[in-house]
Amino acid sequence: MNPSERNAKLAMATQNDPRWASVVARDVTAGSKFYYSVKTTGVYCRPSCAARLARPENVQFHATCKDAEQAGFRPCKRCKPDQPSMAEQNAATIATVCRLIEQSDEVPSLSKLAAHAKMSVFHFHRVFKSITGLTPSDYAVANRSKRVRAKLDKSNSVTEAIYDAGFNSNGRFYATSNEVLGMTPSNFRAGGANADIHFAIGECSLGSILIAKSERGVCAILMGDDPTQLVQDLQDRFPRANLIGGDREFEGLVAKVVGFIEKPAFGLDLPLDIRGTAFQQRVWKALQEIPRGETRTYSGLAAELGSPSATRAVAGACAAADPARMPPTCDSSNLLTPAR
Repeated sequence: MNPSERNAKLAMATQNDPRWASVVARDVTAGSKFYYSVKTTGVYCRPSCAARLARPENVQFHATCKDAEQAGFRPCKRCKPDQPSMAEQNAATIATVCRLIEQSDEVPSLSKLAAHAKMSVFHFHRVFKSITGLTPSDYAVANRSKRVRAKLDKSNSVTEAIYDAGFNSNGRFYATSNEVLGMTPSNFRAGGANADIHFAIGECSLGSILIAKSERGVCAILMGDDPTQLVQDLQDRFPRANLIGGDREFEGLVAKVVGFIEKPAFGLDLPLDIRGTAFQQRVWKALQEIPRGETRTYSGLAAELGSPSATRAVAGACAAADPARMPPTCDSSNLLTPAR
C-alpha cells in the first residue's frame, strides 16, 4: 500500500468515526467525553479546540488525557485539555453565585454578585445568562417565589410567609401574586380552594415534568423521575382544587413552550438543582406571558420568546406522544413530549 492509499484509508476511518463530527463542529457540549491528537504537531486537544482543523489522516482519538499522554502527545496550549475548561470554570463560579442568592435573605445587588464572581458587572451578567438562560434577577425571583410557596404551607399567616420569603412589603408581593402563585395567597394556603387547575405531564432533559395552571396563572412546575409521583405531589399541594387533565389547548401550548425552552446544553455543568430551578423559571416566564384562551402560531411564539428564526424548533416541540410513559392517573392525551 503506497503512502497516498494509506493516508486515504486513515482519513476515511477518522471521518467515519462519529467523534470526528464533534471535532469539525468544535462541539462545546462534547466536553471531556474524548480528546483527539494530531501526529504532525504532537499535541492533543478538546473536541471544541478553536485551532485550525487537522487533516483527518493525522488524527487519533483518546478516551482520557492520560491515554493521549501515554501515546506520546502533549496538551494543547490553546484549549488546555488537561485543565478544567473555561465553561467548567464559569459554571463552577456561577454555581457559587446561585448558592449565594439562595442563602441570602434579600436579593444581593448585581455589583455584589459580580464581585463575588470576581468579574466585571457586564461580563458577569453575560456569563450568568449564557449558562443558566436567566438573568441573575430572574434567578433570584425564582428562588424567592419558591420560598414563599413553601412558607405559605408552614407559616402562621400569609403576611409572615411573605416577609419570611424575602419580600419587603405586602404590596410588592400582592402585585405579583398571580405570577408567583397562580391564585390568591389565601387560596394557595388553603390547598387550591375554589380553583380549577389544568395540568400536563411529559419529559424533558431533566426527567419528568408536570406543569399546572389555574385561571390566574401558572401555579406549579414540578420535576422528578416518576410521573405518577408528580401527580401525587400536585394532589398533595392542592387537595381542595379541581385537577383537570386532558385539556388539549393547554397541553398543546405547554408542549410548544417546553420544547422551545428545552436546551440541554444550558447549565450542563451546573448542579442539578440549580439547573432545574433555572429551567423551571424559563418555562414559567414563557407560559405567564401567554394569556389563557389565546392561541399562538409557531412563528408568533418563537418571536415572543425572543428567537424569531426558531419557528422550526417551536414546531418540533409537538413531537409524537408516547402513551407508555403515562402514569395510570392520566390518559395519553395529557402527554407532552418536548423536542430534544
